[in-house]
Amino acid sequence: MSEHTHTTEEHGHGDHAGLSKGKIWKVFGILLLITVIEFIIALVLIPKGYMTQHIGNYIYIALTLLKAFYIVAYFMHLKYEKLGLQLALTVSFIFIIYFIVLMLIEGGFLNIHMMNH
Repeated sequence: MSEHTHTTEEHGHGDHAGLSKGKIWKVFGILLLITVIEFIIALVLIPKGYMTQHIGNYIYIALTLLKAFYIVAYFMHLKYEKLGLQLALTVSFIFIIYFIVLMLIEGGFLNIHMMNH
């Protein structure tokens, strides 16, 4: 029988060593902080009139995208992938964001014009 040992170079998991328990808790804390900020905006700032719903929507989108980045980068290990895959996913993501913005603009336009007629 032949002996076969697995090394970290064979599977490309050498970079994953950087994802320690401390790093996971740090990312968890960042995600929790972003969520708390979203709740403060939704439950305090918008209802009391410190911020308009329109501005709040854009802030929600930005904060949600930031949370999505942390989840994909650390928990789905995209941060440790090769540059080509990162770029392919990033470009696709940019197009998705572009289409979301277009739909929000078009939806707002339709809402304004349907209310007038």
